[in-house]
Amino acid sequence: MSDLINSPAWNALKAHYEEIKDTHMRDMFNDDPERFEKFSTNFNDILLDYSKNRITDKTLGLLMDLARQSDIEGWRGKMFGGEPINCTEGRSVLHVALRNRSNQPVMVDGENVMQDVNAVLAQIRGFSERVRSGEWRGYNGERIKTIINIGIGGSDLGPKVVCESMSPLAQRGLKIHFVSNADATHLVETLKFVVPENTLFVISSKSFATQETMLNAHSARKWFLDLVGNEKAIARHFVAVSTNIEAAKEFGIDPRNVFEFWDWVGGRYSLWSAIGLPIALYLGMDHFEELLAGAHDMDRHFAEAPLEQNMPVILAMLGIWYNNFFDAQSHGIMPYSQYLQGLPAYLQQLDMESNGKTIDRGGHRVDYLTGPIIWGQSGTNGQHAFFQLLHQGTKPVPSDFLIPALSQNPLGLHHRVLFSNCLAQTKALMLGKKYTEALAEMEAEGMSKAEMEEVIQHKVFDGNKPTNTIMFERLTPRTLGAILAMYEHKVFVQGIVWNINSFDQWGVEYGKVLAGQIQQDLAQPGDVDNHDSSTNGLVNYRKKFYFKNLDTRKPD
Repeated sequence: MSDLINSPAWNALKAHYEEIKDTHMRDMFNDDPERFEKFSTNFNDILLDYSKNRITDKTLGLLMDLARQSDIEGWRGKMFGGEPINCTEGRSVLHVALRNRSNQPVMVDGENVMQDVNAVLAQIRGFSERVRSGEWRGYNGERIKTIINIGIGGSDLGPKVVCESMSPLAQRGLKIHFVSNADATHLVETLKFVVPENTLFVISSKSFATQETMLNAHSARKWFLDLVGNEKAIARHFVAVSTNIEAAKEFGIDPRNVFEFWDWVGGRYSLWSAIGLPIALYLGMDHFEELLAGAHDMDRHFAEAPLEQNMPVILAMLGIWYNNFFDAQSHGIMPYSQYLQGLPAYLQQLDMESNGKTIDRGGHRVDYLTGPIIWGQSGTNGQHAFFQLLHQGTKPVPSDFLIPALSQNPLGLHHRVLFSNCLAQTKALMLGKKYTEALAEMEAEGMSKAEMEEVIQHKVFDGNKPTNTIMFERLTPRTLGAILAMYEHKVFVQGIVWNINSFDQWGVEYGKVLAGQIQQDLAQPGDVDNHDSSTNGLVNYRKKFYFKNLDTRKPD
């Protein structure tokens, strides 16, 4: 048995779960008229209402006992202090330094990294302003009208979610696309609608060797040269975010247009670094810096607020409460904002790549659940897709509902309808519908006794489904930065409690190795028998189609 589940704080929560597991939130609200005031907190313009959770004062106290037993404050200090808490790779974890707007020294191996961080930010500002002003032009003098970011994982999802969320702030006449998938369709369909003479490609790969990214980059380069026929023009239409300056130079990129970041920047935490170059190009450097400032605001809140009033800590410990004691194996992200439609996908990588682990920091297999499955969709679309499962399904799905108080597009009754739907869903998930309430509704509709008996059980909802509501005045770069940082710190806290390293991803790396082996097998004629029978069968089945009439088409 692990130290965690044998610990006093864990066992106290386990005993408390037995006491509270059958208590309904409907009764909790009836018994305590001040429940909202007690279980909600503000930071800047962000309100976190966590009153619709299956908790009492005692629950919250015991959860914070577990947080303190896990030394959250100590580990938080190690991260902010630049200690190598990524234990399997011996690296610091300092995405917080990238948005350190106070410019206080941040030390790594005895050196203050802020000088390098500020130098790259200045480089991004200078380049983005030249592009946006029209000073930087394509090889034939055309102004840049399209940005295409080529990356994958954090080099795609991070800048993509920000650019989508903040699209009202984009420069007029400037478009942006994100290409990530190794499937050629992603690149081909994007290139159908752009003109090489006014397109700028941003190649985002720390090593300049990421397979999917470089596959797309070289195909984009070939497309460009096939249309333009001028190798020297590459330098006016391709820039790189990478540490491998030589490889970028060989590609044709001017070394002055290679933007650096460092090994203490994890991929899924990298949008705050030079990986955010597309953000600065599309939205402007001032708005990118507002995003950084919002994240820094949340960093200070996380570092300084008492645990009981600390938004990331509260969200993290509530997640542990459901994941480990209620066996809720997934968590819903429901943004009631079309601009935030990409947030669930972004948080999937942040959370599941960080905490999808079975081995603890000491190298031992865990005997408790770790990271949940993250999923979701923008409201109200989700209501017409999967909310039925949330209301009456057999699986518990605690969820976060995010909504701006004010719309950026105040059109008629749209936002009032959206807002009322968001609140109605969390209310319905909490309350449910009793048998007597369903009966009264059907009687009011004039249904016969036989009709009521036939359908009444289908109209009963258990309720007692937990939700958090995260409301903010309106979606701005500063607010978005704070929200993204809040979720980063939530994931960090949960990783510390579960005693896992949230900053490596060896499972992903293993898949890449196997893919390389299979890729070699696919290129050779003849059947293979060096894998398991399923993989052999699938490889050989594909070869049957690939090598048939190969001379009539291009090989891939």
